[in-house]
Amino acid sequence: MLNNRHIAGWLMAGPLALVLGVFLVAPVVMICVVSFWGATEWSIYPAFQFDNYAFLLGSEVTYRVFFNTLKYAAITWVFTLLIGFTVAYFLAFHVRSLTWQIALFLLCTIPFWTSNIIRMISWIPFLGRNGLANSTLISWGVIDEPLDWLLFSDFSVILAFVHLYTLFMVVPVFNTMMRIDRSLIEAATDAGASGWQTLWHVIIPLTRPGIMIGTIFVVALVMGDFITVRFMSGSQSANVGRMIQNDIALLQYPSASATAVILLITVLMLIGILLRLVDIRREL
Repeated sequence: MLNNRHIAGWLMAGPLALVLGVFLVAPVVMICVVSFWGATEWSIYPAFQFDNYAFLLGSEVTYRVFFNTLKYAAITWVFTLLIGFTVAYFLAFHVRSLTWQIALFLLCTIPFWTSNIIRMISWIPFLGRNGLANSTLISWGVIDEPLDWLLFSDFSVILAFVHLYTLFMVVPVFNTMMRIDRSLIEAATDAGASGWQTLWHVIIPLTRPGIMIGTIFVVALVMGDFITVRFMSGSQSANVGRMIQNDIALLQYPSASATAVILLITVLMLIGILLRLVDIRREL
């Protein structure tokens, strides 16, 4: 029989379960249902068919777009990890004052005081053919003519992704580093370990949960982003998010839902692989 503690636990979890069910589970279920519907040029109709999935999985374009999306996610992850780890390491081990740690950490959040679109658009006058970057390089004699690949290219897309999502790597890594017992670092130093050896054998292993959480954030955000690719590539590149956006613009909701389901499965598989590499619950 249920005791009072179990009943109280169910009563406390009930509202949260209801919120999750209404705002998370129900929309995902609806997307899965609609992904099996049919569509014409003017309407959609309820059905149970695999035409949307057959078309997507049988199209070479789908695989190219998914590969492009994974490429963006992988490259962005590498740069956000390098920058995020460096920033977190500096804040955690080289800034001794708590006041300065908080101040510098808040400084990192300043870009989040504006919208993503404004932060992306701010790169356009800097990277453009007649922008500040090209003008500076030409005035310094580094180049003779403007570089066209700085804007509306994969370079500008990756740059915007790194700018937008690095903080999502900094926060969990910094949080994990702050919880490392400093006596372990002192013990490694006393044992004759160099700075690089301490970093590789002590700090990085103990920071793995934060790195993994940051990786999940960055990969999931990049995989689902479409605005950044649209603006920063000049509509010359595509990812899965843009495929979904295009289908919705054409009122092809079943096809968009099928693409979203495949994207969701892909992201969940990636997260599942990451969670098998590190037991986040145990290490935290």
